Amino acid sequence: MHFFRMRLILALVVGITLVSVASTYFEVLAHKHILRQDLQRRAVQKATSLVPEIELALAGDQNAKLSAEVARLRTREAALGLGVYDAQGKLVASAGPVAVFSALPRGPVDKVTQHGVETSAFGHDADDQWLEVAVPLNTGGHVPGALVLLDDAGYIRTESAEVWGQSFLRIVAFVVLIAAVTVFMVRWFLLNPMTRVAERLRRLRLGHIDEVGEDSSKELSLFSPIAREVESMAENLIEARAAAASEARLRDEGAHIWTAERLAANMQERSGSSRIFVVSNREPYTHVRKGRETVCIVPPSGLVTAIEPVLRACDGVWVAHGSGSEDKANVDEFDRLRVPPDDPQYTLRRVWLSAEEETGYYDGFANEGLWPLCHIAHTRPIFRASDWECYKEVNKKFAVAVIEEMKDSPNPTVFIQDYHLALLPQLVKAARPDARVAIFWHIPWPNPEAFGICPWQAELLDGLLGADLIGFHIPLHCNNFLSTVDRVLESRTDREHMTASRKGHVSTVHPYPVSVALDSMQKNREAKKPSRDTLLAEFGLHAETLVIGVDRMDYTKGIVERLTAIELLLEEHPWYQERLTMVQIAAPSRTRIASYLDLHRRVEMTVERINQRYQTPQWKPVLLIERQCNHEEVERWYRAADLCLVTSLHDGMNLVAKEFVAARDDDGVLVLSKFTGAAIELGDALLVNPYDTEGVAAAVHQGLEMGYTERRTRMQRMRRQVMEHNVYRWAATLLGDLRELRMESSSVADPGHAGPIVVPPKSNAARKRA
Repeated sequence: MHFFRMRLILALVVGITLVSVASTYFEVLAHKHILRQDLQRRAVQKATSLVPEIELALAGDQNAKLSAEVARLRTREAALGLGVYDAQGKLVASAGPVAVFSALPRGPVDKVTQHGVETSAFGHDADDQWLEVAVPLNTGGHVPGALVLLDDAGYIRTESAEVWGQSFLRIVAFVVLIAAVTVFMVRWFLLNPMTRVAERLRRLRLGHIDEVGEDSSKELSLFSPIAREVESMAENLIEARAAAASEARLRDEGAHIWTAERLAANMQERSGSSRIFVVSNREPYTHVRKGRETVCIVPPSGLVTAIEPVLRACDGVWVAHGSGSEDKANVDEFDRLRVPPDDPQYTLRRVWLSAEEETGYYDGFANEGLWPLCHIAHTRPIFRASDWECYKEVNKKFAVAVIEEMKDSPNPTVFIQDYHLALLPQLVKAARPDARVAIFWHIPWPNPEAFGICPWQAELLDGLLGADLIGFHIPLHCNNFLSTVDRVLESRTDREHMTASRKGHVSTVHPYPVSVALDSMQKNREAKKPSRDTLLAEFGLHAETLVIGVDRMDYTKGIVERLTAIELLLEEHPWYQERLTMVQIAAPSRTRIASYLDLHRRVEMTVERINQRYQTPQWKPVLLIERQCNHEEVERWYRAADLCLVTSLHDGMNLVAKEFVAARDDDGVLVLSKFTGAAIELGDALLVNPYDTEGVAAAVHQGLEMGYTERRTRMQRMRRQVMEHNVYRWAATLLGDLRELRMESSSVADPGHAGPIVVPPKSNAARKRA
């Protein structure tokens, strides 16, 4: 560091000196120019004033008298020299240094005698510097000669030397001052922050996470690229330590935990040279315009957390709809880009949809048709033939993109996500029979009678059965799916092995409960618990008890029913008035669909009614936050709350419940709808019927009055469940089962059909028995 400071100071000294010398040089030139102009003006005025007297002496035609007059005038004007020349340029009379006059060039005198115009020029010899001014003499209408005045110009050199001397002292002072200021600035703004960052990293390395001070990004705000890298390094170190500590703790207890690193290593070992292709409607990275620049953002999604380690390990490909406003400007000619932006390790292939396709495929068939159809939330599904046509065309677009990406990959693995792409498995399998294809259905699958409402149920089922492995959250959804296949298609289903065979192809159907990444929240677990007063102060509120709800603004989430239960709680237990606040985070969703706009209106009306009934100047019973909050914001609310309320009317899983458990220490209460997939795994939550307003209010009251020991015991068991069955285990189990499928041609295929037969992996029960 000392060598760095010396080099920096030396560079500053040389740079400042060169700049100052150059500046002084031009300053001296400018000063000299001004002095010369002033001298010329005065000399011309002086010479011109002498012309009448010289012309008078010249008219007498007496050389002696002329010489005497020239000498007198030279003395009077204090000129260096004064001379008179005839029309031929011969010196007639002079007063002053003879050597100077003899050395004067003839050019100025000739110019005056020939053209009758005054002229001037600077000259010098070894001893003197002067300004020569020549003006014409007129007698009798002709130019008989010229008057030459020599004025002393030596003072110009003297003053220039003085300017150089003064500038030298100024340069020295500037160098010393700027060097001192620079050393101070480097020490204050660079060395001190770097020292603190180094100390922070040292403490992280030693494991003192709770003693870590300010973020590196604040310390190195002037050096944003370095700040980002240092902060990423610190976050990775925290995450690695948290994962290692959790795994060590569970290993001591005879268990183990899945991490991103373990998932990546596992898939790399299992997949070998086979590449993995993930297909989803939502993309993992989106480019959008923010002010004058384009930024790359990561949409909030547990799917990205789960799948990215797999794609990074296998240099895979993620095919998704390019929905960002600047997405098209950030791909190559093949609509690809490498991601993540800071450390590219896999490929994102973007698929472009027109506005009409988005409206028909996404808003229409997927979210006005399949979404309410699969969620028993008493919202009528809407099916339009035009939406179905868009849905088919978009699925074909995705198929073309995936098949194109797979063309040079032998035995690829394709992992398709959700109900937006139900036709894709069959399209991919028809083009690439050697591909292992899985699809995970992230929403519930209803009973056959309910699904029969869809006019194109046969086509959807046929598309899904192109997959080798079909995943749902819970066994009930698997059984509903096989029952629907039995009722709608000509096929064979095997409930013991959970398979469906159609046209010589066997699809295995298994439950894979999706989860969250506990390690993404673990890094902040040791930090100080956020104060509810601090969080509420932003909204000008205060409360002793905090209940939290986090959802998209969706009619399946039971938000209105939940708020009504809180209103009933305040009515039946007035003690909670002015003490309890319900914070409902409701991210806007599908705002182009009428049913969602109607829900938004109903939620706002309910909140307004409850607040008008109970609120005081410093307290509100309900705080509605209608915006998309990032993970860090939501986690602060999770950690500050006393109770989390999850009352979905119907849900495939509902990860909010698991996120709340993952964010907590060993305390807190979860009130959970029994109509969620999470209710099967989180049995220590207080399970409720969300349609039973009194029951929900009673459960909230029970949770808030529950003793510390019971709260702690329940939360510890739920945390252990989420920790051992996290999102990495979900991905590893599903993709591992897909890799275990043995695909081969077989003569025992369905009569009249030939094709690959899929031998399913062992069922969950069989695996346990083994």
